[in-house]
Amino acid sequence: MTEDTAAGRAAQLTGIWKSYGPVPVLKGVSLALQKGEVHALLGGNGAGKSTLMKIMSGLVPANAGSIEIHGEPLTHASPALAQQLGLYLVPQEAHILGNQSVLENICLGLRPSPRSLRKRVEQLIAELAVTLDLDAQAATLEIAERQIVEILRGLIRDARVLILDEPTSALTPFEVHALFQRVRKLQAQGVGIFFISHKLREIREICGTISVLRDGAVVLSGPLDTYSDAEIIDAMSRVATGDAPLASTRSGSDHGPVRLAVRKLSGEGFRDISLEVRAGEVLGLAGVVGAGRTEFSETLFGLRRQSAGSVTLDGVELIRRSPRGCIDAGLVYLPEDRQQNGLFLEAPLYWNASSYLIHRLPFLLRPGRERSLFNGFRQSMGIKCTGPGQSAKALSGGNQQKVLMAKCLSAKPKVLVLDEPTRGVDVAARNDIYALIRQLAAEGVAVILISSDFDEIELLADRVVVMAFGRLGGELTENISVDAIARLAFGAGEQAHA
Repeated sequence: MTEDTAAGRAAQLTGIWKSYGPVPVLKGVSLALQKGEVHALLGGNGAGKSTLMKIMSGLVPANAGSIEIHGEPLTHASPALAQQLGLYLVPQEAHILGNQSVLENICLGLRPSPRSLRKRVEQLIAELAVTLDLDAQAATLEIAERQIVEILRGLIRDARVLILDEPTSALTPFEVHALFQRVRKLQAQGVGIFFISHKLREIREICGTISVLRDGAVVLSGPLDTYSDAEIIDAMSRVATGDAPLASTRSGSDHGPVRLAVRKLSGEGFRDISLEVRAGEVLGLAGVVGAGRTEFSETLFGLRRQSAGSVTLDGVELIRRSPRGCIDAGLVYLPEDRQQNGLFLEAPLYWNASSYLIHRLPFLLRPGRERSLFNGFRQSMGIKCTGPGQSAKALSGGNQQKVLMAKCLSAKPKVLVLDEPTRGVDVAARNDIYALIRQLAAEGVAVILISSDFDEIELLADRVVVMAFGRLGGELTENISVDAIARLAFGAGEQAHA
């Protein structure tokens, strides 16, 4: 390595090995990050990306190898030392202290006090082009807002190396555009960024270099524009065709009777929502973050109180809805945050898969039956685990999401509300979930698909409705495309905000 090359390095990882017991997770990984570079890091769930970044940020010790940040060695596993050297990890799952304010969360551990840092935080928020109430209690934040808090934590600490782990997983194209503008400003300031994502379109837009991990080793690395999408997917999976994006499989207009009818439903964060979804239909529910989609779905499922309106399933009005009553009626909800609201991370997989049924058959369900139920889903959905007794926290994000899907399917839904069902999962797991959604629709299940990924909506939805600022802003029944959804979402947002 020449002196000029070394001077241009933001970070250098050399020969990183990590094993848990006899199983190697990382096998001599070497990566270089240049100053002002956005370096994409891809790999299937379980490829070793998260472990590598945890080692780099001082959260986990390596068994062998070395790390340098701007020429200074990370001599021992310590997040404080990594931050002192100028590195900050923005995790996919934001760590929020719910009983403190947003400002206190951003400035946690910093001196001087958060109050004296407020102007700097407000400046960063303005540059990032986001809306954030610094005095609000952090527990009220949505997932996208929590990710912004994590990014601001890194920026307020003047990080010179940023690790962004799935930073756009819950953002719409508008928020992604604003984030990328900020990333480009950071590039111009010489900040080096590792960008972990499964979205090739976004990677093409923001990254200049790419490295792919598979089975704990780097199998592809170099300038991004020298590799095709097919080559990248092939490097991730060994079998390009198995992980290629699914073609659109909309079922057209030949659907069954109305399964779910919502009439002028109002609640916290939304009002006057009326929509229908038919048996065998996938209804896409799009909109910008903060539009009220999650509040609507949680109210629909009885997690929040409604202030007006009605909900009817198969012609029967669901009065005084509760999660238990909705499940018994056939209305099932998959929440957007699998770790906070979806899974019992410390509990075994078989318990997670049957947890929607505990209230229904508490005296009949036994570990043996629960294990059998889980094993059926394990085989049909390709859940990778050591067995039904393994804890949910030990699985990769994609397999956790499949367990959450199994939990929903165990209740035999007539209407399935999916809130960001592929958030933070790899290409293969995403396609498995897409295929499962289409299979459920073919079996007559009515699906409401809530997604910030407009490509996902375009691919799967038979019909699309858009929410903005708590109201319905429009509908697409044909010529469904990312551009049409974006135009409608943007127009609806402008009208609702006016």
